[in-house]
Amino acid sequence: MDLFNETDDRIGRPDARPNAPLAERARPPSIDRIAGQEHLLTAGKALRVFLERGSIPSIIFWGPPGCGKTTLARLISARLRADYHQLNAVSSGVQDLRRVIDRAKLAATKLGRRSILFIDEIHRFNKAQQDALLHSVEDGTLTLIGATTENPSFEVIPPLLSRCRVFTLKPLSADDLGRILDAVLADPDLLGEEGITFGDGARELLVMLSAGDARQMLNGLEAAATLVTPRQGGVREISEDSIREAFQSGFRRYDKSGEEHYNIISAFIKSVRGSDPDAALHWMARMIDAGEDPKFIARRMIVLASEDIGNADPSALPLAVACFTAVEMIGMPEGRIVLAQTATYLSAAPKSNSAIRAIEAAMADVRNLPAGPVPLHLRNAPTALMKESGYGSGYLYPHDAPGNYVNQEYLPAELRGKRYYEPSPNGLEGEIAERLNFLRKKR
Repeated sequence: MDLFNETDDRIGRPDARPNAPLAERARPPSIDRIAGQEHLLTAGKALRVFLERGSIPSIIFWGPPGCGKTTLARLISARLRADYHQLNAVSSGVQDLRRVIDRAKLAATKLGRRSILFIDEIHRFNKAQQDALLHSVEDGTLTLIGATTENPSFEVIPPLLSRCRVFTLKPLSADDLGRILDAVLADPDLLGEEGITFGDGARELLVMLSAGDARQMLNGLEAAATLVTPRQGGVREISEDSIREAFQSGFRRYDKSGEEHYNIISAFIKSVRGSDPDAALHWMARMIDAGEDPKFIARRMIVLASEDIGNADPSALPLAVACFTAVEMIGMPEGRIVLAQTATYLSAAPKSNSAIRAIEAAMADVRNLPAGPVPLHLRNAPTALMKESGYGSGYLYPHDAPGNYVNQEYLPAELRGKRYYEPSPNGLEGEIAERLNFLRKKR
């Protein structure tokens, strides 16, 4: 039998009961009919080569929701004629794992059959649960296929990760979703006999709101189809309004405790740092729309105001602090205006990271060089004994001198002449640089 031309529609759909959701019933019956993931499944690519050879290592599938992780696991098991076990990390524990391991041992010793354990959302397993898998994966009692939407480098313990191959799955493209949609609408066992058509823009809106998630698209399609009353002749025309009603709101791929949270705030910060207010507003809108804490966004802008703007525009920091205070006082939705004002100002402001480079250089010397004593003329002298010991002696008060400047050393002797702060030529910091160069020459 050709590995990639199996036509049994049951493969990949072991739970596809007639009343199951459309997304479950529409799982592709063969590897060859999977939409997307060409980087893994085309000729010569790693996963396909493993399947052609009839053996696969333990695998972690890392990718966004609805990109085919579960479907791939089921099809792999079917192709290899392996016993298939599926657990969800949210609802399963160590006892469930042990029962599967015992069954896998029995299948291997008594029947000579291999076993595949698919764990959905494996990132939700704690360390003890992941530890329970190590020996069975190591000795081949079972082949593990884990699925996660989170970066496995952070969420899977290193001993288990080292026993697995990580395959990254990509979000489905608009073309991929279109192929899935065409297949569902043509299949008489799915929606092929429902007489479904799309009004102007409805199909494009459905694909757009699905955001690369096939499950989301099929769930939305199924809901929209139930909202439409058949016309004469049994035709059901799905409009943009019925799509919006089915989705209620745009699909938000955003988890405030997950990787996408950090990806989007990173994109926001880098857009502001890169002086692109339009991109900054896009990423900010994504966070606001997904329900991100507005004070989190404001706090990040406070840090950015010093780290990336600094003295190139000293008003950036008080503006960012005022933004946090205002958002805290007035809340949302009005707070979004304050956030937008601040983000656009910071984006357009001249940039300098001189302050962070200065403090990092100073901290490095503090950690790596001997700590020299405070020069006597800089020491505090609150008592007569200290004054007699020379504390504060010889200190020159700058305000008594013309231009409020005196030629006086302020560093420990060991660091005399050391420079940490090197102002950039940008914005107001350019003027600061000119003044410091003048004073340093005098010194």
